[in-house]
Amino acid sequence: MVGLDLGSSVVKAVEITLEGQEPVITGFSRAELPPGGSIDDAVKQVFKEGRFRSKRVVSGVSGQDTVVRYLSMPAMSDSELQQAIQFEADKIVASDEDFTLDCLPLRRGTPDDPEMSVLVAACQSERLNGQAQMIQSAGLLPIAIDLDLFAIANAWELCVMPVSEAADGRQNRATALVDVGSRVTSINVMRGGVSCFSREIPIGGANMTQAVARRLSLEGFEAEAVKRTSEEHQAEVRTAIGPVLEDLASELMLSMDYVEHNEGLTVTEVLLSGGGVLAPGAAEYVEQAVARPTRLWNPLEGLRVDVNRVDVEELEAWAPSLVVAVGLASRVVNQ
Repeated sequence: MVGLDLGSSVVKAVEITLEGQEPVITGFSRAELPPGGSIDDAVKQVFKEGRFRSKRVVSGVSGQDTVVRYLSMPAMSDSELQQAIQFEADKIVASDEDFTLDCLPLRRGTPDDPEMSVLVAACQSERLNGQAQMIQSAGLLPIAIDLDLFAIANAWELCVMPVSEAADGRQNRATALVDVGSRVTSINVMRGGVSCFSREIPIGGANMTQAVARRLSLEGFEAEAVKRTSEEHQAEVRTAIGPVLEDLASELMLSMDYVEHNEGLTVTEVLLSGGGVLAPGAAEYVEQAVARPTRLWNPLEGLRVDVNRVDVEELEAWAPSLVVAVGLASRVVNQ
């Protein structure tokens, strides 16, 4: 299965193959989108260069065309739940546009507490159809379209989550997964291996690049290169991106304070990923601002790589930005 991350500045693809019961990375490719570039062309380039075994693709969506809700509902069967969600669609999605909805029970009711917890996800139907058609036009087979928010959680479950965490009794402890993309930062709070809060924040690496461009009077592509690699301008880069990181950290704090207050839990660890956290000082700033143990995490942890098909050095270099792609491809484990 190929996980295809259709980012706003880079298209990334990771292929995971099951060898027996072991997931193995058997393909990787990425293509940057130049100003005015076509995402269709980038997808074709990625599959031309990726040496993938499969044409089966799971892609993701994010942004304003998507909706996520956590609902409490009376206990019912899965088929009844699907009908009930469609009936409540107008209340879940306050829009005149046509949306496609799906749902998943997170916690079943008990005799003492008959309410069940349900996760509802929705996306504008036109966007879903357009994305599926684009993938098909590239000669590929779209298997599913997921939300990037939950692909991040799937990658963590596949590669990092302690085995004990899904089954232990520490239901008052949670881990916050924070992925800083180009345009959007996703936060997904996991308790006992289950999502209990998720949100997208419209701040990302592109905002940092713009801040560097303004401070150093550079074009966007020049500012991006300076932000990533220039040791000469590190101090100026840190100064430029400081206000962006301050706004981002403030939103992350609001999110974690909200979920702790409403769910009665404590976020004991923040795991950072995404290309945006590779900017100088970004990870350290977030850790100090959120006042919680924070670390970068690698979505390749625990995964074997087929060295005959994948450039391991290049894969590792881009690892923090591959969380969504790995999470999308992880669906192969459940096929």
